[in-house]
Amino acid sequence: MNMKDTPTLHTKRLILRAFTIEDAHDVQRLAGERDVAATTSNLPHPYEDGMAEAWISTHPDRLKKGKGVVWAITRIEDDSYTDTSLIGAIGINIDKSEKIGELGYWIGKPYWNCGYCSEAAKAVLNYGLDVLKLKSIHAFYLAKNPASGRVMQKIGMEFEQRFPKAVEKWGVLEDIIKYNIQNKTADV
Repeated sequence: MNMKDTPTLHTKRLILRAFTIEDAHDVQRLAGERDVAATTSNLPHPYEDGMAEAWISTHPDRLKKGKGVVWAITRIEDDSYTDTSLIGAIGINIDKSEKIGELGYWIGKPYWNCGYCSEAAKAVLNYGLDVLKLKSIHAFYLAKNPASGRVMQKIGMEFEQRFPKAVEKWGVLEDIIKYNIQNKTADV
């Protein structure tokens, strides 16, 4: 599973593409918003200068080594949307030996409650199961962020387990919840 380039994925309203260094400012602006960082276990706050560039620079090597794929989520330009700039990020971390993936995502606050995350997540889930032939894909979310759990439900993932006080976020131990989906067509 050594891919040379991040594949571009298209949905009805979105284009999922490779990040470029030109996206760094938007990453810092969107992911750096406290309300966005509060919804994930791994986004820092404050999001300091240089962090976005450093993160984006890791993507090609991770892809080349088959460890994961990360996409920039952008909106398609049409009559109602003239903005094709970054609205979020989504990716799959891959365990090649087990052929399993872990889905992760964030959406900038101005784009919450528009269905973009579910739309992007469905496309990435299908890519992971149908193209990468992963045996399963799981995802975690902070229990205090039920909207992320609804995304997982909408794309067909099923509840697997709750982990009480499993991660520390800003000095507070938080519960995380795991969802999973099995690939019914992958070779076992």
